[in-house]
Amino acid sequence: MKTHILALDQGTSSSRSIVFDAQGRIVAMAQREFPQIYPQPGWVEHDPMDLWTTQLATAREALSNAGLTAKDIASIGITNQRETTLVWNRRTGMPVYNAIVWQDRRAEPTCAELRARGLETLVRRKTGLIIDAYFSGTKLKWILDHVDGARSAAQRGELAFGTVDSWLLWQLTGGFDEKHRAGAVHATDVSNASRTMLLNVHDNAWDDELLALLEVPRELLPAVHPSSHVFGTTHAELLGAELPVGGIAGDQQSALFGQACFKAGLAKNTYGTGCFMLMHTGAQFETSANGLITTSAAQPTSTPEFALEGSIFIAGAVVQWLRDGLHAINASSEVETLAASVPDSGGVMFVPAFTGLGAPYWNADARGAIVGLTRGSTVAHIARAALESIAFQSAALLRAMSRDAAAAGGAAVSELRVDGGACVNDLLMQFQADLLGIPVVRPQIIETTALGAAYLAGLSCGVYRNLDELAAQWQVERRFHPTMPRENAAALMEKWERAVRQATAT
Repeated sequence: MKTHILALDQGTSSSRSIVFDAQGRIVAMAQREFPQIYPQPGWVEHDPMDLWTTQLATAREALSNAGLTAKDIASIGITNQRETTLVWNRRTGMPVYNAIVWQDRRAEPTCAELRARGLETLVRRKTGLIIDAYFSGTKLKWILDHVDGARSAAQRGELAFGTVDSWLLWQLTGGFDEKHRAGAVHATDVSNASRTMLLNVHDNAWDDELLALLEVPRELLPAVHPSSHVFGTTHAELLGAELPVGGIAGDQQSALFGQACFKAGLAKNTYGTGCFMLMHTGAQFETSANGLITTSAAQPTSTPEFALEGSIFIAGAVVQWLRDGLHAINASSEVETLAASVPDSGGVMFVPAFTGLGAPYWNADARGAIVGLTRGSTVAHIARAALESIAFQSAALLRAMSRDAAAAGGAAVSELRVDGGACVNDLLMQFQADLLGIPVVRPQIIETTALGAAYLAGLSCGVYRNLDELAAQWQVERRFHPTMPRENAAALMEKWERAVRQATAT
Protein backbone atom coordinates (compact mmCIF):
# COMPACT_ATOMS: atom_id res chain seq x y z
CA MET A 1 0.00 0.00 0.00
CA LYS A 2 1.23 3.52 -0.84
CA THR A 3 1.90 5.42 2.37
CA HIS A 4 3.53 8.72 1.35
CA ILE A 5 1.44 11.89 1.01
CA LEU A 6 2.27 15.08 -0.88
CA ALA A 7 1.09 18.30 0.79
CA LEU A 8 0.85 21.48 -1.29
CA ASP A 9 1.15 24.53 0.98
CA GLN A 10 0.35 27.68 -0.99
CA GLY A 11 1.14 30.72 1.18
CA THR A 12 1.07 34.48 0.82
CA SER A 13 4.72 34.92 -0.12
CA SER A 14 5.77 31.47 -1.28
CA SER A 15 4.60 28.07 -2.44
CA ARG A 16 5.88 24.98 -0.64
CA SER A 17 5.47 21.27 -1.09
CA ILE A 18 6.26 18.68 1.57
CA VAL A 19 6.35 14.89 1.28
CA PHE A 20 5.27 13.13 4.50
CA ASP A 21 5.48 9.46 5.34
CA ALA A 22 2.58 7.65 7.02
CA GLN A 23 3.94 8.51 10.48
CA GLY A 24 3.71 12.23 9.69
CA ARG A 25 7.46 12.66 9.36
CA ILE A 26 8.89 15.05 6.77
CA VAL A 27 10.71 13.19 4.00
CA ALA A 28 11.50 16.16 1.74
CA MET A 29 10.34 19.66 0.95
CA ALA A 30 10.77 22.45 -1.59
CA GLN A 31 9.84 26.14 -1.54
CA ARG A 32 9.70 29.01 -4.05
CA GLU A 33 8.81 32.65 -3.51
CA PHE A 34 6.75 34.67 -5.98
CA PRO A 35 6.26 38.43 -6.54
CA GLN A 36 3.84 40.59 -4.57
CA ILE A 37 1.93 43.21 -6.56
CA TYR A 38 0.94 46.55 -4.99
CA PRO A 39 -1.03 48.57 -7.58
CA GLN A 40 -1.82 51.34 -5.07
CA PRO A 41 -1.88 51.84 -1.29
CA GLY A 42 -4.06 49.26 0.40
CA TRP A 43 -4.18 46.99 -2.65
CA VAL A 44 -2.34 43.65 -2.74
CA GLU A 45 -2.43 41.23 -5.68
CA HIS A 46 -0.81 38.05 -7.00
CA ASP A 47 -0.50 36.81 -10.56
CA PRO A 48 -2.64 33.63 -10.51
CA MET A 49 -0.24 31.90 -12.87
CA ASP A 50 2.61 32.52 -10.41
CA LEU A 51 0.63 30.68 -7.74
CA TRP A 52 0.13 27.70 -10.04
CA THR A 53 3.57 27.47 -11.64
CA THR A 54 5.50 27.82 -8.37
CA GLN A 55 3.27 25.27 -6.66
CA LEU A 56 3.70 22.75 -9.48
CA ALA A 57 7.46 23.33 -9.55
CA THR A 58 7.82 22.72 -5.81
CA ALA A 59 5.69 19.57 -6.02
CA ARG A 60 8.01 18.14 -8.66
CA GLU A 61 11.09 19.25 -6.72
CA ALA A 62 9.87 17.76 -3.42
CA LEU A 63 9.24 14.40 -5.08
CA SER A 64 12.71 14.50 -6.61
CA ASN A 65 14.31 15.48 -3.28
CA ALA A 66 12.51 12.57 -1.62
CA GLY A 67 13.80 10.13 -4.22
CA LEU A 68 10.19 9.21 -5.01
CA THR A 69 7.90 9.30 -8.00
CA ALA A 70 4.19 10.05 -8.17
CA LYS A 71 3.56 6.29 -8.17
CA ASP A 72 4.79 6.22 -4.56
CA ILE A 73 2.24 8.83 -3.43
CA ALA A 74 -1.11 7.79 -1.97
CA SER A 75 -2.78 11.20 -2.15
CA ILE A 76 -2.33 14.96 -2.39
CA GLY A 77 -3.49 17.45 0.25
CA ILE A 78 -3.85 21.18 -0.38
CA THR A 79 -3.64 23.99 2.17
CA ASN A 80 -3.66 27.63 1.23
CA GLN A 81 -3.67 31.30 2.14
CA ARG A 82 -7.30 32.00 2.92
CA GLU A 83 -9.70 34.64 1.52
CA THR A 84 -7.52 35.42 -1.54
CA THR A 85 -9.95 35.70 -4.46
CA LEU A 86 -9.67 34.59 -8.09
CA VAL A 87 -12.03 34.61 -11.08
CA TRP A 88 -11.21 32.88 -14.37
CA ASN A 89 -12.80 31.98 -17.69
CA ARG A 90 -13.92 28.36 -17.76
CA ARG A 91 -13.28 27.94 -21.49
CA THR A 92 -9.94 29.74 -21.95
CA GLY A 93 -8.59 29.05 -18.47
CA MET A 94 -7.40 32.65 -18.22
CA PRO A 95 -7.96 34.77 -15.09
CA VAL A 96 -10.06 37.87 -15.71
CA TYR A 97 -8.03 39.78 -13.11
CA ASN A 98 -5.14 39.23 -10.71
CA ALA A 99 -5.80 37.37 -7.48
CA ILE A 100 -6.93 39.87 -4.83
CA VAL A 101 -5.00 38.93 -1.67
CA TRP A 102 -6.55 38.56 1.78
CA GLN A 103 -4.63 41.64 2.99
CA ASP A 104 -6.24 43.86 0.33
CA ARG A 105 -8.56 46.63 1.62
CA ARG A 106 -10.16 47.94 -1.60
CA ALA A 107 -13.58 46.47 -0.74
CA GLU A 108 -13.95 48.52 2.45
CA PRO A 109 -16.51 50.94 0.87
CA THR A 110 -18.77 47.95 0.14
CA CYS A 111 -18.35 46.77 3.73
CA ALA A 112 -19.14 50.23 5.09
CA GLU A 113 -22.35 50.28 3.03
CA LEU A 114 -23.40 46.86 4.35
CA ARG A 115 -22.72 47.92 7.92
CA ALA A 116 -24.68 51.14 7.39
CA ARG A 117 -27.63 49.01 6.26
CA GLY A 118 -27.55 47.21 9.60
CA LEU A 119 -26.60 43.82 8.15
CA GLU A 120 -23.90 42.82 10.65
CA THR A 121 -26.19 40.66 12.77
CA LEU A 122 -27.49 38.80 9.72
CA VAL A 123 -23.99 38.13 8.37
CA ARG A 124 -22.65 37.01 11.73
CA ARG A 125 -25.64 34.73 12.40
CA LYS A 126 -25.22 32.92 9.07
CA THR A 127 -21.45 32.99 8.59
CA GLY A 128 -19.86 33.58 12.01
CA LEU A 129 -17.88 36.45 10.46
CA ILE A 130 -17.86 40.20 10.86
CA ILE A 131 -18.40 42.36 7.78
CA ASP A 132 -14.87 43.12 6.66
CA ALA A 133 -12.87 43.52 3.45
CA TYR A 134 -10.67 40.66 4.72
CA PHE A 135 -13.20 38.10 3.46
CA SER A 136 -13.62 36.94 -0.13
CA GLY A 137 -17.20 37.93 -0.95
CA THR A 138 -16.63 41.67 -1.16
CA LYS A 139 -13.44 41.12 -3.19
CA LEU A 140 -15.47 39.04 -5.65
CA LYS A 141 -18.08 41.79 -5.89
CA TRP A 142 -15.31 44.29 -6.69
CA ILE A 143 -14.09 42.14 -9.60
CA LEU A 144 -17.62 41.75 -10.99
CA ASP A 145 -18.22 45.49 -10.68
CA HIS A 146 -14.91 46.71 -12.10
CA VAL A 147 -13.72 44.23 -14.75
CA ASP A 148 -15.36 44.94 -18.12
CA GLY A 149 -17.91 42.29 -19.03
CA ALA A 150 -17.26 40.19 -15.92
CA ARG A 151 -20.74 40.40 -14.42
CA SER A 152 -22.57 39.50 -17.63
CA ALA A 153 -20.11 36.68 -18.35
CA ALA A 154 -20.63 35.37 -14.81
CA GLN A 155 -24.40 35.40 -15.24
CA ARG A 156 -23.97 33.34 -18.43
CA GLY A 157 -21.98 30.74 -16.50
CA GLU A 158 -18.75 31.48 -18.36
CA LEU A 159 -16.65 32.35 -15.30
CA ALA A 160 -15.52 30.50 -12.18
CA PHE A 161 -14.78 31.98 -8.76
CA GLY A 162 -12.47 30.34 -6.29
CA THR A 163 -10.14 30.80 -3.40
CA VAL A 164 -6.57 29.60 -3.99
CA ASP A 165 -7.39 25.96 -3.23
CA SER A 166 -10.07 25.94 -5.95
CA TRP A 167 -7.66 27.48 -8.46
CA LEU A 168 -5.00 24.85 -7.75
CA LEU A 169 -7.55 22.01 -7.84
CA TRP A 170 -8.92 23.25 -11.16
CA GLN A 171 -5.42 23.37 -12.66
CA LEU A 172 -4.38 19.99 -11.27
CA THR A 173 -7.48 18.26 -12.66
CA GLY A 174 -7.25 19.64 -16.17
CA GLY A 175 -7.41 23.42 -16.21
CA PHE A 176 -3.73 23.67 -17.10
CA ASP A 177 -4.32 22.47 -20.67
CA GLU A 178 -7.04 23.19 -23.23
CA LYS A 179 -7.44 19.54 -24.24
CA HIS A 180 -8.30 18.54 -20.65
CA ARG A 181 -10.08 21.71 -19.48
CA ALA A 182 -13.63 20.45 -19.92
CA GLY A 183 -13.00 17.87 -17.18
CA ALA A 184 -11.41 20.23 -14.67
CA VAL A 185 -12.96 20.07 -11.18
CA HIS A 186 -14.39 23.29 -9.73
CA ALA A 187 -14.74 22.71 -6.00
CA THR A 188 -13.62 23.82 -2.54
CA ASP A 189 -13.85 22.63 1.05
CA VAL A 190 -15.98 23.98 3.87
CA SER A 191 -13.08 25.65 5.72
CA ASN A 192 -12.23 27.85 2.74
CA ALA A 193 -15.86 28.40 1.76
CA SER A 194 -16.60 29.59 5.29
CA ARG A 195 -14.19 32.52 4.75
CA THR A 196 -16.10 33.96 1.78
CA MET A 197 -18.99 35.58 3.70
CA LEU A 198 -21.26 33.72 1.26
CA LEU A 199 -21.61 30.33 2.99
CA ASN A 200 -24.23 29.48 5.59
CA VAL A 201 -21.98 27.52 7.94
CA HIS A 202 -24.92 25.83 9.68
CA ASP A 203 -25.69 23.69 6.61
CA ASN A 204 -22.46 24.21 4.59
CA ALA A 205 -24.39 25.59 1.62
CA TRP A 206 -24.12 28.80 -0.40
CA ASP A 207 -26.76 31.18 0.93
CA ASP A 208 -29.16 32.88 -1.50
CA GLU A 209 -29.70 35.88 0.77
CA LEU A 210 -25.96 36.51 1.14
CA LEU A 211 -25.43 36.05 -2.60
CA ALA A 212 -28.11 38.65 -3.25
CA LEU A 213 -26.55 41.12 -0.81
CA LEU A 214 -23.25 41.00 -2.71
CA GLU A 215 -24.83 40.52 -6.16
CA VAL A 216 -22.93 37.28 -6.78
CA PRO A 217 -24.40 34.92 -9.42
CA ARG A 218 -24.63 31.35 -8.16
CA GLU A 219 -23.20 30.13 -11.51
CA LEU A 220 -19.77 31.36 -10.39
CA LEU A 221 -19.49 29.19 -7.32
CA PRO A 222 -17.57 25.96 -6.72
CA ALA A 223 -19.08 22.82 -5.23
CA VAL A 224 -18.51 22.58 -1.45
CA HIS A 225 -17.25 19.31 0.08
CA PRO A 226 -15.90 18.15 3.45
CA SER A 227 -12.21 18.85 3.95
CA SER A 228 -11.35 15.13 3.74
CA HIS A 229 -12.82 14.10 0.40
CA VAL A 230 -11.56 12.84 -2.96
CA PHE A 231 -12.06 16.07 -4.89
CA GLY A 232 -10.63 14.82 -8.18
CA THR A 233 -7.65 13.22 -9.88
CA THR A 234 -4.59 14.96 -11.28
CA HIS A 235 -3.55 14.44 -14.88
CA ALA A 236 -0.62 12.08 -15.26
CA GLU A 237 1.52 14.49 -17.29
CA LEU A 238 1.78 16.94 -14.39
CA LEU A 239 3.61 14.72 -11.86
CA GLY A 240 4.10 11.45 -13.72
CA ALA A 241 0.98 9.57 -12.64
CA GLU A 242 -2.65 10.22 -11.79
CA LEU A 243 -3.06 11.08 -8.12
CA PRO A 244 -6.18 11.69 -6.03
CA VAL A 245 -6.54 15.09 -4.38
CA GLY A 246 -7.89 13.82 -1.07
CA GLY A 247 -7.81 16.79 1.30
CA ILE A 248 -8.21 20.58 1.28
CA ALA A 249 -8.25 23.10 4.14
CA GLY A 250 -7.44 26.76 4.68
CA ASP A 251 -4.08 27.23 6.36
CA GLN A 252 -5.18 28.00 9.92
CA GLN A 253 -7.85 25.29 10.03
CA SER A 254 -5.31 22.91 8.53
CA ALA A 255 -2.85 23.76 11.32
CA LEU A 256 -5.58 23.11 13.90
CA PHE A 257 -6.12 19.69 12.31
CA GLY A 258 -2.37 19.02 12.08
CA GLN A 259 -2.15 19.70 15.81
CA ALA A 260 -4.76 16.94 16.36
CA CYS A 261 -7.18 19.46 17.87
CA PHE A 262 -10.22 17.41 16.93
CA LYS A 263 -12.39 18.02 19.99
CA ALA A 264 -14.01 20.98 21.73
CA GLY A 265 -11.66 22.80 24.07
CA LEU A 266 -8.44 21.96 22.20
CA ALA A 267 -6.60 25.07 20.99
CA LYS A 268 -3.52 25.94 18.97
CA ASN A 269 -1.56 29.12 18.41
CA THR A 270 0.61 29.68 15.34
CA TYR A 271 3.52 32.04 16.04
CA GLY A 272 4.55 33.66 12.79
CA THR A 273 4.77 37.25 11.59
CA GLY A 274 1.43 37.52 13.36
CA CYS A 275 -0.36 34.98 15.53
CA PHE A 276 -3.47 32.97 14.72
CA MET A 277 -5.19 31.23 17.60
CA LEU A 278 -8.02 28.77 17.02
CA MET A 279 -10.02 26.81 19.57
CA HIS A 280 -12.17 23.88 18.45
CA THR A 281 -15.75 24.18 19.67
CA GLY A 282 -17.06 20.90 18.23
CA ALA A 283 -20.53 21.04 16.73
CA GLN A 284 -21.27 24.13 18.83
CA PHE A 285 -21.64 27.36 16.81
CA GLU A 286 -20.55 30.05 19.26
CA THR A 287 -20.88 33.75 18.50
CA SER A 288 -18.12 35.61 20.33
CA ALA A 289 -18.88 38.43 22.73
CA ASN A 290 -15.15 39.08 23.11
CA GLY A 291 -13.85 40.20 19.74
CA LEU A 292 -13.37 36.80 18.05
CA ILE A 293 -14.91 35.31 14.92
CA THR A 294 -16.52 31.91 14.44
CA THR A 295 -15.27 29.82 11.56
CA SER A 296 -15.78 26.34 10.17
CA ALA A 297 -13.06 23.95 11.28
CA ALA A 298 -11.54 21.46 8.82
CA GLN A 299 -14.24 18.80 8.60
CA PRO A 300 -13.48 15.11 7.99
CA THR A 301 -17.18 14.41 7.34
CA SER A 302 -20.27 16.35 6.26
CA THR A 303 -21.11 17.17 9.88
CA PRO A 304 -20.43 20.87 10.60
CA GLU A 305 -17.65 21.59 13.10
CA PHE A 306 -16.56 25.00 14.33
CA ALA A 307 -13.75 26.97 15.89
CA LEU A 308 -13.31 30.36 17.52
CA GLU A 309 -10.50 32.35 15.91
CA GLY A 310 -8.50 35.42 16.84
CA SER A 311 -5.70 37.17 14.96
CA ILE A 312 -2.72 39.13 16.30
CA PHE A 313 -1.22 41.47 13.70
CA ILE A 314 2.33 41.86 15.09
CA ALA A 315 4.04 38.89 16.74
CA GLY A 316 7.32 37.73 15.17
CA ALA A 317 7.32 41.02 13.24
CA VAL A 318 8.30 42.82 16.46
CA VAL A 319 11.57 40.86 16.43
CA GLN A 320 12.12 41.96 12.82
CA TRP A 321 11.64 45.55 14.00
CA LEU A 322 14.27 45.07 16.70
CA ARG A 323 16.61 43.93 13.94
CA ASP A 324 15.76 46.32 11.10
CA GLY A 325 14.33 49.36 12.91
CA LEU A 326 16.15 49.55 16.22
CA HIS A 327 19.27 47.64 15.05
CA ALA A 328 19.37 45.99 18.48
CA ILE A 329 20.26 42.62 16.94
CA ASN A 330 21.87 41.52 13.69
CA ALA A 331 19.71 38.42 13.20
CA SER A 332 16.32 37.42 14.56
CA SER A 333 17.87 34.31 16.11
CA GLU A 334 19.84 36.55 18.51
CA VAL A 335 16.78 37.89 20.33
CA GLU A 336 16.48 35.01 22.80
CA THR A 337 20.07 35.39 24.01
CA LEU A 338 19.71 39.16 24.37
CA ALA A 339 16.38 38.87 26.20
CA ALA A 340 17.72 36.16 28.49
CA SER A 341 20.67 38.37 29.53
CA VAL A 342 18.31 40.12 31.99
CA PRO A 343 16.08 38.32 34.53
CA ASP A 344 12.95 40.21 33.44
CA SER A 345 11.89 43.28 31.47
CA GLY A 346 12.65 45.63 34.40
CA GLY A 347 9.11 46.99 34.30
CA VAL A 348 9.23 47.79 30.58
CA MET A 349 6.09 47.01 28.57
CA PHE A 350 6.13 46.99 24.75
CA VAL A 351 2.80 47.19 22.89
CA PRO A 352 3.71 46.50 19.22
CA ALA A 353 0.64 48.14 17.67
CA PHE A 354 2.51 49.15 14.52
CA THR A 355 -0.60 48.56 12.38
CA GLY A 356 -3.23 48.82 15.10
CA LEU A 357 -4.36 46.02 17.38
CA GLY A 358 -6.27 42.93 16.30
CA ALA A 359 -8.31 40.56 18.46
CA PRO A 360 -9.53 40.94 21.11
CA TYR A 361 -9.01 44.74 21.04
CA TRP A 362 -9.82 45.61 17.40
CA ASN A 363 -8.41 49.12 17.50
CA ALA A 364 -7.12 50.21 14.10
CA ASP A 365 -5.92 53.56 15.49
CA ALA A 366 -3.63 52.12 18.18
CA ARG A 367 0.08 52.72 17.68
CA GLY A 368 3.17 51.10 19.14
CA ALA A 369 4.24 52.13 22.63
CA ILE A 370 7.10 51.32 24.98
CA VAL A 371 6.22 52.26 28.57
CA GLY A 372 7.86 51.88 31.98
CA LEU A 373 11.31 53.08 30.91
CA THR A 374 13.78 54.19 33.59
CA ARG A 375 17.43 55.24 33.58
CA GLY A 376 18.23 51.61 34.30
CA SER A 377 16.47 50.32 31.18
CA THR A 378 18.73 48.79 28.53
CA VAL A 379 18.27 47.43 25.04
CA ALA A 380 18.11 43.96 26.65
CA HIS A 381 15.07 45.03 28.69
CA ILE A 382 13.39 46.35 25.54
CA ALA A 383 14.18 43.11 23.70
CA ARG A 384 12.75 41.11 26.58
CA ALA A 385 9.61 43.28 26.61
CA ALA A 386 9.27 42.89 22.83
CA LEU A 387 9.45 39.11 23.10
CA GLU A 388 7.05 39.06 26.03
CA SER A 389 4.57 41.20 24.06
CA ILE A 390 3.89 38.18 21.85
CA ALA A 391 2.93 36.14 24.92
CA PHE A 392 0.87 38.97 26.45
CA GLN A 393 -1.18 39.37 23.27
CA SER A 394 -1.70 35.61 23.00
CA ALA A 395 -2.73 35.42 26.67
CA ALA A 396 -5.32 38.17 26.14
CA LEU A 397 -6.63 36.22 23.16
CA LEU A 398 -6.94 32.96 25.08
CA ARG A 399 -8.67 34.73 27.95
CA ALA A 400 -11.25 36.05 25.46
CA MET A 401 -11.72 32.55 24.06
CA SER A 402 -12.12 31.11 27.54
CA ARG A 403 -14.79 33.69 28.39
CA ASP A 404 -16.70 32.80 25.23
CA ALA A 405 -16.39 29.07 25.92
CA ALA A 406 -17.54 29.48 29.53
CA ALA A 407 -20.55 31.57 28.48
CA ALA A 408 -21.57 28.80 26.08
CA GLY A 409 -21.04 26.07 28.68
CA GLY A 410 -18.10 24.70 26.73
CA ALA A 411 -14.95 22.96 27.91
CA ALA A 412 -12.10 24.99 29.38
CA VAL A 413 -8.77 25.00 27.54
CA SER A 414 -6.39 22.70 29.43
CA GLU A 415 -3.30 23.20 27.25
CA LEU A 416 -2.18 25.32 24.29
CA ARG A 417 -0.56 23.57 21.35
CA VAL A 418 1.93 25.74 19.49
CA ASP A 419 3.55 25.86 16.07
CA GLY A 420 5.13 28.37 13.71
CA GLY A 421 8.67 29.71 13.56
CA ALA A 422 8.72 31.57 16.90
CA CYS A 423 7.58 28.53 18.89
CA VAL A 424 11.19 27.27 18.88
CA ASN A 425 12.02 30.12 21.31
CA ASP A 426 12.10 28.41 24.71
CA LEU A 427 12.11 31.66 26.69
CA LEU A 428 8.94 32.84 24.93
CA MET A 429 7.17 29.50 25.35
CA GLN A 430 7.96 29.32 29.08
CA PHE A 431 6.72 32.87 29.63
CA GLN A 432 3.58 32.00 27.66
CA ALA A 433 2.89 29.04 29.95
CA ASP A 434 3.49 31.22 33.01
CA LEU A 435 0.98 33.84 31.86
CA LEU A 436 -1.66 31.29 30.87
CA GLY A 437 -1.34 29.00 33.86
CA ILE A 438 -1.68 25.95 31.61
CA PRO A 439 0.93 23.86 29.77
CA VAL A 440 2.21 25.07 26.41
CA VAL A 441 2.93 22.07 24.22
CA ARG A 442 5.33 22.06 21.27
CA PRO A 443 4.99 19.06 18.92
CA GLN A 444 7.81 17.20 17.23
CA ILE A 445 6.54 18.36 13.82
CA ILE A 446 5.93 22.12 13.79
CA GLU A 447 5.06 22.19 10.06
CA THR A 448 1.49 21.58 11.16
CA THR A 449 -0.24 23.50 8.34
CA ALA A 450 1.07 21.13 5.68
CA LEU A 451 0.73 18.17 8.05
CA GLY A 452 -2.98 18.90 8.50
CA ALA A 453 -3.52 18.80 4.74
CA ALA A 454 -1.61 15.51 4.58
CA TYR A 455 -3.73 14.04 7.38
CA LEU A 456 -6.97 15.05 5.63
CA ALA A 457 -5.76 13.50 2.36
CA GLY A 458 -4.61 10.35 4.13
CA LEU A 459 -7.98 9.88 5.81
CA SER A 460 -9.93 10.00 2.55
CA CYS A 461 -7.55 7.61 0.81
CA GLY A 462 -7.20 4.97 3.51
CA VAL A 463 -3.71 5.74 4.79
CA TYR A 464 -5.32 6.48 8.17
CA ARG A 465 -8.34 4.71 9.62
CA ASN A 466 -9.74 7.42 11.84
CA LEU A 467 -9.05 10.47 14.03
CA ASP A 468 -8.00 8.30 16.96
CA GLU A 469 -5.10 6.98 14.93
CA LEU A 470 -4.01 10.53 14.07
CA ALA A 471 -4.38 11.70 17.67
CA ALA A 472 -2.17 8.82 18.82
CA GLN A 473 0.43 9.76 16.20
CA TRP A 474 0.76 13.36 17.42
CA GLN A 475 3.98 13.54 19.45
CA VAL A 476 5.18 16.09 21.99
CA GLU A 477 8.67 17.52 21.61
CA ARG A 478 8.52 19.61 24.78
CA ARG A 479 5.89 20.58 27.32
CA PHE A 480 6.33 23.92 29.10
CA HIS A 481 4.65 23.90 32.53
CA PRO A 482 3.73 27.14 34.32
CA THR A 483 6.01 27.95 37.27
CA MET A 484 4.95 31.54 38.06
CA PRO A 485 2.50 32.09 40.96
CA ARG A 486 -0.94 32.97 39.58
CA GLU A 487 -1.08 36.26 41.48
CA ASN A 488 2.18 37.34 39.79
CA ALA A 489 0.81 36.42 36.37
CA ALA A 490 -2.40 38.35 37.06
CA ALA A 491 -0.39 41.41 38.09
CA LEU A 492 1.63 41.24 34.87
CA MET A 493 -1.53 40.94 32.77
CA GLU A 494 -2.96 44.02 34.53
CA LYS A 495 0.25 45.95 33.71
CA TRP A 496 -0.13 44.80 30.10
CA GLU A 497 -3.73 45.98 29.91
CA ARG A 498 -2.67 49.38 31.31
CA ALA A 499 -0.01 49.62 28.61
CA VAL A 500 -2.60 48.76 25.95
CA ARG A 501 -4.85 51.53 27.26
CA GLN A 502 -1.93 53.97 26.89
CA ALA A 503 -1.29 52.80 23.33
CA THR A 504 -4.96 53.22 22.41
CA ALA A 505 -5.50 56.57 24.11
CA THR A 506 -6.42 59.37 21.70
